[in-house]
Amino acid sequence: MTTLTSPHDLLAAVPFLIGYHPTDSIVIVALKNESVGMAMRVDFPTVEGLQDLEVQLVAHLEREGADAALIVAYQPAGSSQGEEILAQLASALFRADIEVRESLLIFGSRWRSLLCCDINCCPLEGRELPEISTSRIAAEQVALGHPMPYVDESELGQSISSLPLSSDAQFMASVRSFLVDQNDPDIQQIRRDGAVAVIDLASRFIAGSLGKDIGDDQEICARVIGRLSDIQVRDFALGSHDQGTQDLYWSMWRYLLRIAPVGCAAPVATLLAAISYENGDGALARRSLERAREDDPAYSLTILLARVFSAGWPSESFAAMRKELHPKVCAGIFEGAPHSINEEVTG
Repeated sequence: MTTLTSPHDLLAAVPFLIGYHPTDSIVIVALKNESVGMAMRVDFPTVEGLQDLEVQLVAHLEREGADAALIVAYQPAGSSQGEEILAQLASALFRADIEVRESLLIFGSRWRSLLCCDINCCPLEGRELPEISTSRIAAEQVALGHPMPYVDESELGQSISSLPLSSDAQFMASVRSFLVDQNDPDIQQIRRDGAVAVIDLASRFIAGSLGKDIGDDQEICARVIGRLSDIQVRDFALGSHDQGTQDLYWSMWRYLLRIAPVGCAAPVATLLAAISYENGDGALARRSLERAREDDPAYSLTILLARVFSAGWPSESFAAMRKELHPKVCAGIFEGAPHSINEEVTG
């Protein structure tokens, strides 16, 4: 994200960083060498339960390699603990040698900075929250192709909810016809077919031709969803995007997740979770992982990504591992030497 130069910038940036407008929350944004890193949102705590939160937030910043942080408290209605909680969090970061560059308290429709001592700038009664949609941050993010933040976490979840096609009997039968049998004697050819289908579908997204032939679209979508039941095809898909096509693949996985039938959604959901995490969208990454868990609680990549997210792996480290893995997966599909991300992380 762009440089944040004022409290107004920070107020506008937080919803973009976490994907929706938070309430009753603490949001902490990592800074490293003046660059904005990943944001972390947690439920608004009580003063009594603050110690565990301090440990969690400091650990998050240390994993990010942050040398400074921005903190925003969205105080719940009826609470008056926001200022005390922000002060204690700032002390915890100071002890960890992490500088607090800004500390904002949001209460109702007003805000003020706890680091500003000028009552003309930050009066005790606060100032009206600015309109985010007209901010510089919003203009820059939209220009980069990023959508406006969702109203709340519920709307974020609805953005990846199932579409009617996911329960269409003919489409479900088509998806099932492409499911991969690991004992099939032609397994290598089937895996190649899956990899080519991923490339074909991505090409249609790039060309903007999706939607011009509904029958062909449904066939290629069903083929990709079905073939992703094979781990090798899924890992090929995981490594298929680069920086220039990241947004396109994000849109593709999101669409496929919304039309994937029950029992076939976990692979697509984990792909969306991984690319969202890599893109710094932690909220959507975790919600996508929930969709995967709902579809198949024992799915291996769901478990693996949950560990990655909980450990706070820097997104660039995950991206580097994915890129390093991709040639090995390609060799497995096209040359017969299988390799998976599970072996890469646990090996």
